[in-house]
Amino acid sequence: MKKLLATLSIVFGLVSTPVSAAPSLIPTPPQLSASSYILMDAYTGDVLVSHNADEELPPASLTKLMTAYIIEYELARGNLSFSDQVSVSEKAWRMEGSRMFIREGTRVSLEDLMRGIIIQSGNDASVAAAEYVAGSESAFADLMNQHAQLLGMKNSHFVNATGFPAEGHYSSAHDLAKLSRATILQFPENYKMYAEKEFTYNNIKQPNRNKLLWRDKTVDGLKTGHTEEAGYCLAASAVRNGTRLITVVMGTKSDQARAAESQKLLDYGFRYYETRKLYSRGQVVNNAKVWGGSQSNVKVGFAEDVLVTIPRQQGDSLPATLDMMKEITAPIAVGDVLGKVIVGTEGNILLEQPVVALEAVEEGGFFKRMFDKIRLFFANLF
Repeated sequence: MKKLLATLSIVFGLVSTPVSAAPSLIPTPPQLSASSYILMDAYTGDVLVSHNADEELPPASLTKLMTAYIIEYELARGNLSFSDQVSVSEKAWRMEGSRMFIREGTRVSLEDLMRGIIIQSGNDASVAAAEYVAGSESAFADLMNQHAQLLGMKNSHFVNATGFPAEGHYSSAHDLAKLSRATILQFPENYKMYAEKEFTYNNIKQPNRNKLLWRDKTVDGLKTGHTEEAGYCLAASAVRNGTRLITVVMGTKSDQARAAESQKLLDYGFRYYETRKLYSRGQVVNNAKVWGGSQSNVKVGFAEDVLVTIPRQQGDSLPATLDMMKEITAPIAVGDVLGKVIVGTEGNILLEQPVVALEAVEEGGFFKRMFDKIRLFFANLF
């Protein structure tokens, strides 16, 4: 194994110091007045705080995060366009609860429907969009469950596009955090819509119900929800100094409470944790020996940026080891896994990340392969 302390120190721009020199002192997370909640690092997916986070609960209008996600998914694949004109059915028009106030028989742009879903939490907009995408709300619900499975949402099941109370319709704080993370990372351009504070349609101006958008300038999403059964819920996200956090709070007692409890989690997370970039995509960390190849070495590095969530009091250097395959033989394709980097100490591993071939290496000629086989044979004897 090869120590990579120097590599990490270069990434941080600091001189290597023992990690034990600066112990991490983190207080107990705040206890919230909510039935379920979670705090997640959006970039790494690490869960920093959780309470009943996998409990299956009625998600109310947090359901619309999935409705919007599917629309964004179809937009990204060119199957839909924001300029599409959507016919409003009687079912959509008759929806009760929070509404965008679209009218039966009219046509509404998909872009306006998206704002109606995200900003105004319109049940009418959600049904109209669902019918347009899948033909019916029930078919759209089936699509929602397929996406939930792909996203690893193990404690969710949807039967409608709105979050209207229904038997068998549930999700969890953890699952909704995963969904929020996918929305933020996969569709950054569309995500800007979640920060808009108001939307006017049919001469009716409605504010975004996420009070944190006014109270905390670092907050830029995501969605509120409320039914009598679910209580007051909020999925929120904020970014400060390169760290983005996601909170989901479910089952609070009021609109004020869901905002205040979410703020407690965000402030705790940003005060005591940060996201650090350890390596960049394509960064070379090793020139590994290749046997039987057209060249004798292969550049080894990372397929994607490598990020880690660490306590802010963590030392400025982190110990890391590079564990390479004992024998690397050609042919090698770009992206082939050739080993892994382990970041942290034996009792506190922060991250394990595969390292891959950054270039292809073809097989060498007959004599090169035979010569390397002989060398490898004798090398294994000692």
